[in-house]
Amino acid sequence: MQSYELDKSDVSKIKSALNSSDIQLALILDEYHASEIAILFESLTKEDRQRIINLLPVEIASEIISEMHEEAHPEELLLQLHPDKRTEIVEELDYDDATDIISQLDEHEQKEILSDLSEDDASSIRNLLRYDEDTAGGLMNTEFIRIHLHLTKKDAIDEIIRQSEEIEEFYTIFVIDDHNVFHGIVSLKDIIKAKGNVQITELVKTDVAWVSPNTDQEEVARLISQYNITSIPVLDENMKLLGRVTFDDVIDVLEDENTEDILKISGVSEDEELSGNWIEAVKSRLPWLILNLGTAFLASAVVRYYEPTMHKIVVLSAYMVIIAGMGGNAATQALAVTVRRISLYDLTDNQAYRTVLKEFTVGLINGAVTGLIVLIFSIFFDKNLMLGVVIFLAMTGNLLIAGITGAGIPLILKRVGIDPAIASSIIITTFTDVFGFLFLLGLASKLLL
Repeated sequence: MQSYELDKSDVSKIKSALNSSDIQLALILDEYHASEIAILFESLTKEDRQRIINLLPVEIASEIISEMHEEAHPEELLLQLHPDKRTEIVEELDYDDATDIISQLDEHEQKEILSDLSEDDASSIRNLLRYDEDTAGGLMNTEFIRIHLHLTKKDAIDEIIRQSEEIEEFYTIFVIDDHNVFHGIVSLKDIIKAKGNVQITELVKTDVAWVSPNTDQEEVARLISQYNITSIPVLDENMKLLGRVTFDDVIDVLEDENTEDILKISGVSEDEELSGNWIEAVKSRLPWLILNLGTAFLASAVVRYYEPTMHKIVVLSAYMVIIAGMGGNAATQALAVTVRRISLYDLTDNQAYRTVLKEFTVGLINGAVTGLIVLIFSIFFDKNLMLGVVIFLAMTGNLLIAGITGAGIPLILKRVGIDPAIASSIIITTFTDVFGFLFLLGLASKLLL
């Protein structure tokens, strides 16, 4: 199968093939990777999706469904299929992928699908459904290679070959004892290179990272990234091996978490689907806009208070836009960096202090430099040195506030248990607007009148 980037011509080609015979459509689909067809599914009707899935081999069909984005609702596609086809696809899926999809269904729909599976498959998926989807238990796959601690090299290789027949890919070999208690990991390379009479107990690496089934998915992703490992074992309170979380699952987690943070920083609810309609978008965004409108009245109140000053020095209104805009941009920069640091690291008090101090310094320097540029502009065009000084001080002060609030607000919200990405942007925008206008108009009323 040859793989291409799915561009507009590819989409048109596949959509045109939907008007052809099943044989012609199958030939066209064979040119594309399952992940590319999954992307295409987002723009197809339910009937066309169902036709394609029924047309393709179970191995490819299951991969397409596992690659579909959550917003494309693969669970609905699964329900549309004939029970026999559906069962074949679910049994072909990895347990973690099958669980992710089935968990989106109502309880009676879950029972309907699980009742058609073999007892082993149904039991494994039911066990995984017990865990929250954003935990290690919700991410883990219960299919993995495990060998006994006291096997010899030859017996270990035989056991690995036997178990690998049921597992498509494995990255790490887990070592257990008679009671399924986890003792560590061993690499296939070390087993192959070892002498013929060596036991696994002499090769096992015991100092390895592991997680419990209730560990948050962000922590799982951080550990896999920190220790540069391909999979991490999931253990219960008695150190018994439950499953593994692999790096490909973590990639999906990081993508979801980054998308969530971007939406929150932008004032968009995480509940809004990227492919949702305009009604969902309005319901998601309007409350934040109304809240933002309320905070904007605070900045407006400052302007109203200094209205006499603005009547006497009309040119201030032009510089208000510049100072407020620069403050907002600087605060957003500091906010983005700080939220990212919070999501990657568990900052200590000292690290939090150093983060705020860094943004304080950056704000001071950037404010002075940009303020100096506007000062020179004011002297050249407005022929007013004191006006330039007022603007310089206001710009410097506002970018200083931007740095402090951009770093400090998310850290404070994190400390009190509020997601820093949710409310930070609205709060810091209020600070930079209010203080920007206050510095400019307040200094102008004292120094220019």
